[in-house]
Amino acid sequence: MPITRRLSLLAIAATLAGCATAPLSQSTVGDYRDTIELAGRLAVSYQKDGQPANLNGNFTWSQQPGRIDVALSSPFSQIAAISVTPQQATLTEAGREPMVAKDIDTLTAQALGWALPVAGLRDWLQGYAVGADGKRFLASPANNSVTTNDGWRLRFASWQDEKAVHPLPKRIDAARTTASGELEIRIIINPANP
Repeated sequence: MPITRRLSLLAIAATLAGCATAPLSQSTVGDYRDTIELAGRLAVSYQKDGQPANLNGNFTWSQQPGRIDVALSSPFSQIAAISVTPQQATLTEAGREPMVAKDIDTLTAQALGWALPVAGLRDWLQGYAVGADGKRFLASPANNSVTTNDGWRLRFASWQDEKAVHPLPKRIDAARTTASGELEIRIIINPANP
């Protein structure tokens, strides 16, 4: 796999595994779940050496108290897996030694050569974020956009069930300006099985 594609895939995996913010507790928000299993697709548009580049893939997300496991795959094979616990973050790729670091930021700095300051995706997947004002944001079909405290512009574009008391996102569009240019991520979450 070419090094630029590998680095880009590592960035996507790290983005999905980013979880530096503390999870919401049941006492803070009644609908937040500490344990979730999700799968979906993602598309990433970014700038590499001043040229536009794109990546697409599938992901699975398994979250439980104290652990997140993310697997990235193409239509034909698994590309990378990341496990994050309070003690360490581990990146595993086929045919390579696992990379281990004390946290996801250190792991991305080792893998990419620069830290990827992503936090909060564990909240985004459930329709929550921390706004630029530091307040907890709860997305809804009527209130679907926010800029996060770490600079991501989020739009919760569609929903699993708009009529639910707290509908879960189906599509999340995230964008952020980086030193290399604009980074855009579209996350499509597969509908939950009844």
